[in-house]
Amino acid sequence: MIMNEIIREDLENICTSGLDWEKFKDSTVLISGAYGMLPLYMVFVLMHLNDIRPELNIKVLALCRNPEKAKKRFADFLNSPLFQVICADVVDKLKIKEKIDYIIHAASPASSQFYGSDPINVITPNILGTYNLLELAREKKSKGFLFFSSGEVCGAVNKNIISEEDSGYLDSMDVRSCYGESKRMGENMCKCWHYQYKIPTFVVRPEHTYGPAMDLEIDKRVFAEFVSNIVNGQDIVLKSDGLACRTFCYISDATEGFFRVLLKGNPGESYNVGNKDGQMAIGKLAHLLVSLFPEKKLKVVYASRDNNSFYLENKDKIRPVLSTAKIEKIGYRCRFSVKDGFLRTIKSFLKGGGV
Repeated sequence: MIMNEIIREDLENICTSGLDWEKFKDSTVLISGAYGMLPLYMVFVLMHLNDIRPELNIKVLALCRNPEKAKKRFADFLNSPLFQVICADVVDKLKIKEKIDYIIHAASPASSQFYGSDPINVITPNILGTYNLLELAREKKSKGFLFFSSGEVCGAVNKNIISEEDSGYLDSMDVRSCYGESKRMGENMCKCWHYQYKIPTFVVRPEHTYGPAMDLEIDKRVFAEFVSNIVNGQDIVLKSDGLACRTFCYISDATEGFFRVLLKGNPGESYNVGNKDGQMAIGKLAHLLVSLFPEKKLKVVYASRDNNSFYLENKDKIRPVLSTAKIEKIGYRCRFSVKDGFLRTIKSFLKGGGV
């Protein structure tokens, strides 16, 4: 993935956000699922810090399963002595000899297409992978462990805005719950390892996050498909009534939040990361994206979903907004509106900044 000026501007915004990057000085950071959208931007930030502040000397270990995909996603860093790809599956016990100061665990299929087609491989990284990495953090006496969770752990909550303390019903006998249930367990494991072994664990619950690092070849989440449609000059095909509301957060805002939690958060606690002003109906988002590029003369088309699809639809039409009051107490703020964030995203792909 070759960076363009939009991605570089994102990195500059994050690196000048006032965080204490000195905490990473001479550190080794292991990132699982490293070529996924969210951890990829974290890799970018750490490597950008090495460029603009070489005295920090941060070594990044990118843990992922597919070496060919790693070569594409990390093309800018493969020759750096401060970057190393480790090809392994996080569900297997990891044997790493060198020190590891920080672990960022983001290896988990997040797209709902996998909930119906491969639920077991949704569960195992969140439970077995979390166990392996927590034990590695214990062995290495790591300074910080960041676990990527989800707002889906909250289950069904009868509130418009939900905090980190809110928890509702989640049907354990629903296949679609493979994601929310396993993330719940991963969160509890982080809490228990902090309680029993004093591992400084931190949990983030991102809202729907989008941006230039999306892999449009495989990401079938509806907003990623919308972006792909615009980039490829195709009409947007909505396979629902478009009334479902979701909250969207631009990736540079989210990434700054992830680092903020790791560097300034309270160990053993969870933090919502999102854009409190980013809620929008799916249909409205589709029309917005089409309107951003009138020269393409695209339109929104409504169609029925294929009955043979593995997609398991979330039954909640309007999902509550995750409150960001807690993370705002440690300095978090969003820079980008939904409109501006998606405009940056699509322009980045049109400039050649994607996979």
